[in-house]
Amino acid sequence: MTAEVFVMAKRCRTFIVCLAVPLLVGGLSAFLTRGGTEQFSMLNKPPLTPPAWLFPVVWTVLYILMGIASYLVLVSGEPDKIVRMALAVYALQLGFNFLWPVLFFNLGWYLFAFFWLLFLEFLILLAAFLFFSICPAAGRLMIPYVAWVAFAGYLNLAVWYLNRLPAA
Repeated sequence: MTAEVFVMAKRCRTFIVCLAVPLLVGGLSAFLTRGGTEQFSMLNKPPLTPPAWLFPVVWTVLYILMGIASYLVLVSGEPDKIVRMALAVYALQLGFNFLWPVLFFNLGWYLFAFFWLLFLEFLILLAAFLFFSICPAAGRLMIPYVAWVAFAGYLNLAVWYLNRLPAA
């Protein structure tokens, strides 16, 4: 095996891992919250709520874009310290992303989940900024994720408001 083939094989494995990580995080979160979506279907929802089938499609695309972005950062050739910091923020936001559906769907903590989502949005913006500073294409790949989570914030807050308990 030539050195070039070895390098290409290593990059291919790295790319697959970068794609698999967010897809597995999202898949596990979806698996853990699958029962909560039934309850969600019975809630009052705001205008602009997409059909239920659209959520997994959008999230799959977003996880793929995140994976590509993380790969671009990882292979950017920038100093390890900068790359590690960006990927640490990326990993932290993935952890917050993983827990949000549990808070929202399983526990029904709609208002708490909204504030969790606000912090998640901050982490995503920070990761996107760090990614952009390392590889502008990677930062741009995070823009749909930023936009979708902002939209999710609208949905989350509206679900809380429309389904809160009446004052006694």
